[in-house]
Amino acid sequence: MDIQVKTFDQLTKVEMYDMLALRSEVFVVEQHCAYQDIDFKDQKALHLLGKKDGRLVAYTRVFNANDYFDKASIGRVLVRDLYREHGYGHKILKASIEAIYSYFKEQPIILSAQQHLEKFYNLHGFIAIGQGYLEDGIPHIKMIKDRS
Repeated sequence: MDIQVKTFDQLTKVEMYDMLALRSEVFVVEQHCAYQDIDFKDQKALHLLGKKDGRLVAYTRVFNANDYFDKASIGRVLVRDLYREHGYGHKILKASIEAIYSYFKEQPIILSAQQHLEKFYNLHGFIAIGQGYLEDGIPHIKMIKDRS
């Protein structure tokens, strides 16, 4: 899988369409969660596009401190269903962490993780903080990673 990092303005129309379609496929259809995905935050984000043979198969968006949260953050982490057994989730998350350090020089990094993925994020140095909560009807936990 090849990963590209792009600003909102660098995304082509096709990439934007593919990105929004994949986010809807995973978060709305697959997870049965009706929520407002188009939140007007994409314009401030860096978008990481993971492509395999030209097809978008993994995605995240990352933010500098104070563009979403008070710390740098990662969100919309996903891998297309048929590609989840290839370790692409680990690869796109690692690239997201590296992008934050490279573009923003920020530490620590926070994210709002679906609770069933807490161990996945633990493998990348994220630690749960606070109590779990419901976000769009799905159990989540806030997690933080210090640069080390």
